[in-house]
Amino acid sequence: MTLVSLAKSRMQHMRSHGWEDFLAKLTLFCNKHDIQVPLWEDIYEPNRRSRRYYEVQTNDDRYRREAYLGVIDQTIQELDNRFDEVNTELLICMSGLNPLNSFASYDALKVMRLAEFYPMDISSTDLIRLEFQLTNFIDDMRQDDRFRNASNIGELSIMLVATKKHVLYDLVYLLIKLILILPVATVSVERVFLAMNLVKNKLRTTMSDDRLNDCLVTFIERDVFMEVSEDDIVDAFVAMQKRRVT
Repeated sequence: MTLVSLAKSRMQHMRSHGWEDFLAKLTLFCNKHDIQVPLWEDIYEPNRRSRRYYEVQTNDDRYRREAYLGVIDQTIQELDNRFDEVNTELLICMSGLNPLNSFASYDALKVMRLAEFYPMDISSTDLIRLEFQLTNFIDDMRQDDRFRNASNIGELSIMLVATKKHVLYDLVYLLIKLILILPVATVSVERVFLAMNLVKNKLRTTMSDDRLNDCLVTFIERDVFMEVSEDDIVDAFVAMQKRRVT
């Protein structure tokens, strides 16, 4: 997350102060390869395209404002969408349960803050229980040699189940499970939105919600449906309702 913050800062610095250095490198490259560099105050001339598709603007507006700044703004926006304040805090709080190097990054406050992100799974009463569990949990993990070689949260969850300590520290184990399923849930949501753009196109804008849901399920889980026999589908369809054969 520190690298993400650094990347955002660097991109913002490039946006505010990087154009001159970029233009100097671009001009050097063009002169080296005998490429004509346009005058930035001149009117932009579209290459092999009609002017009616472009607004009247200078070369500086076209290449600096639309191309250079446009790409940087899209990159910054993508970083902000992927790593907003909530997601950033969530990922940082997850590191509080990292077992690497005998839980060197353990932080009880981060773990408690992580639990607050899941009010439907962990109630206010559970938060009080979790605080007491964490006190014993960290001492137990650091003293138990069986957990010394755990290097990630996945291995930690396996060891907790193997030693039956997932029952003793049930709320901690619940948090670990929520951490492990988060990437899967995020990817699944992104897959659904991508599939929706493909399934509900301009020719299918009037389909009902039920039909859209059925189409999305068959499209997203197409690997499963490919294994279903066509005869089984026909038989299931026929069995749904009696039909008169003509």
